Amino acid sequence: MTALATAAQSDGKKLFTLEDLNFGGINYRALQPENRWHTWWGEKLMYQDLEDFGTVNHTTGERTALATLEQINKALGDDTKLRHSANVEFPYADQTLALIKTRDLRALYDWTTHSIAWQQKAVGETHADWSSASRAVAFVEDNQLCVRDSEGKRHRISRDGSRQIVYGQSVHRNEFGIMKGTFWSPDGQRLAFYRMDQSMVADYPQVFTHTRSASMEPDAYPMAGMTSHMVTVGIYDLRTHQTTYVNAGDPTDRYFTNLQWSADGNTLYIIELNRDQNDLSLVAYDAATGLQREVVYRETHPKYVEPLHPIEFLKWDATKAIMQSQRDGYNHLYIIDFSKPTAPAEKPSASGGTYTEHYATTQLTSGEFVVKSFDGQVVKSRQLIITSNESHPLRSSIYAVDVKKGTRSLIGEAEGSHRATVSANGTMVEDRWSAPTIARRIELHSTDGKQHTTLLDAADPWADYEQPIFESGKILAADDKTDLYYRFVKPHNFDPAKKYPTVVYVYGGPHAHNVEEAWHWYSRSWETYMAQLGYIVFILDNRGSEHRGMEFEQATFRQLGQVEMQDQMRGVEFLKSLPYVDADRLGVHGWSYGGYMTISLMLTYPDVFKVGVAGGPVIDWQWYEVMYGERYMDTPQSNPEGYAKCSLLDKTDRLKGRLQIIIGMNDNVVVPQHALEFLNRCSETGAQPDFFVYPGEEHNMMGHKSVHLHERITRYFEDYLK
Repeated sequence: MTALATAAQSDGKKLFTLEDLNFGGINYRALQPENRWHTWWGEKLMYQDLEDFGTVNHTTGERTALATLEQINKALGDDTKLRHSANVEFPYADQTLALIKTRDLRALYDWTTHSIAWQQKAVGETHADWSSASRAVAFVEDNQLCVRDSEGKRHRISRDGSRQIVYGQSVHRNEFGIMKGTFWSPDGQRLAFYRMDQSMVADYPQVFTHTRSASMEPDAYPMAGMTSHMVTVGIYDLRTHQTTYVNAGDPTDRYFTNLQWSADGNTLYIIELNRDQNDLSLVAYDAATGLQREVVYRETHPKYVEPLHPIEFLKWDATKAIMQSQRDGYNHLYIIDFSKPTAPAEKPSASGGTYTEHYATTQLTSGEFVVKSFDGQVVKSRQLIITSNESHPLRSSIYAVDVKKGTRSLIGEAEGSHRATVSANGTMVEDRWSAPTIARRIELHSTDGKQHTTLLDAADPWADYEQPIFESGKILAADDKTDLYYRFVKPHNFDPAKKYPTVVYVYGGPHAHNVEEAWHWYSRSWETYMAQLGYIVFILDNRGSEHRGMEFEQATFRQLGQVEMQDQMRGVEFLKSLPYVDADRLGVHGWSYGGYMTISLMLTYPDVFKVGVAGGPVIDWQWYEVMYGERYMDTPQSNPEGYAKCSLLDKTDRLKGRLQIIIGMNDNVVVPQHALEFLNRCSETGAQPDFFVYPGEEHNMMGHKSVHLHERITRYFEDYLK
């Protein structure tokens, strides 16, 4: 019998199953809001369907097909086939060419002649990065970094690549905004790339069990306070086929991130960060020699600085670049004017650190809000398009920023959660957004304010189902001054005269949030499932989470979990004040950082939480990776008291309620050692948690196993909380 069988049947409307709600479920896609896929061809919006692609009329929204999948595959011939046209790109604003990619071929398809204008082999490529300017592609094959030029000739850049010497891939474990390892210059003639030597890093012994004889799958995993890898940056010249390495000095205990080319491709800019992550420099290097040209900017902070975005040069003035910084306490935009060198002088920043400018730098946006993204540039009117939460902490609204005046004007609606994609020269903005009662809207705005077109107003895909009640509000944090925002998910037939078992869903860590002015207040589908079964689910974004400024996030510095628990307990106090919350039936659940928070709350407040389910939990921060762990905790050597205070190993004797721990056996983010050592300590202190493991799975369960996972989580609360 599944947990769903315990739900009261509804009159007239359907009830959800996990197959409907979970991303791995067989009916999940049918219950998602209607969507459309678009991309830009210069200033023209293009639609991308499975069977065809074409233009979108900016005024009427009318779609005109330019090519069908059948026509494309006919042009490709019999040897290779494109499965769908949803990922087609349009790299040239002045040419009718579509970039298509099959398993073994990359080609430019001319939709006016329905012929292949150019093609290139793509066999054996991983981490491929194609330059539209030179039509060369960088890729990794058998651990070696290679380039295939526009004529199809393959050039091998590295020869010592291995599991331990990694080329052309993301480094520093995807921290600091790093998502890839190769970076083409604007003209496509030079390629900057990462080389990561992790031969000195201790391996974590992951085990693969899906064969008769289990085998080792070691993963180089630098733990906090231990030896980390060393990264260098190379530059390959497509014209000379020579490679030069950036002369940045000893790479030991340093991070290199946010790579960016100058407009002429002669200078490479890199943000360099010390291991303590409290001192960054933006440094310019000569692309031909690899020698340092100059330090452009420096910023320090007593806790940490966190560079996440490369500088971006203005399209209409290559002497000026946009820099993002939190030096005044919130992420904002600054303009560096490379035509105006200035005498460098260290100055105090509003956030408590220092900064040094080597060129005249102007703050473009300011205020107690966060610029969430820098989305594009409007060439004609000299504006920048950003997304920020200026109008409310739970919103993501789109604004045009006048570069000369610094004034901001709203594009579209202020309410809701918006995501902007901007045309090549910024004449148009595609605005995808939702609000608590709006499933999805796609709108098109001209940046001169003269045109607005609604391309899609999606109907509620849950209209035929009994839907829970979604609410949001705020309470004060444990500091008695900071607003914290929460979400309630209540049963559709909620009766305030009844008492309900209540589950606190928690994440709580940095670079994440759970409450937003989006559809259903950003609710996870599992919350709907639980509400249908008669639970109330409560979610609170504590201090330490994102998009509220440095002071809000850095409140947890060197003591992860402590301030977060204080705030979560303010949420519990709020719950207990409500007559319909059964204080004797409180549960808690979270994954990853939320798993750590779940166990922390269960052990710190053993008489409050009756049941907990912790997924992929951190147990002791000394076993977490260098980059993330040391940013927030420093090293175990420099902060032994903090690591001891935040460890859960010596608190297992406090466990009173029912606790289930669930992990992927091959978790390469929060390695299994965390959970296993916790279980070992429980066996020594007499604590009796339950444990479930998914062999072969990593940090998150993928595919249909996610349905199984959430059924298991649900059953645990059904068995012990209801």
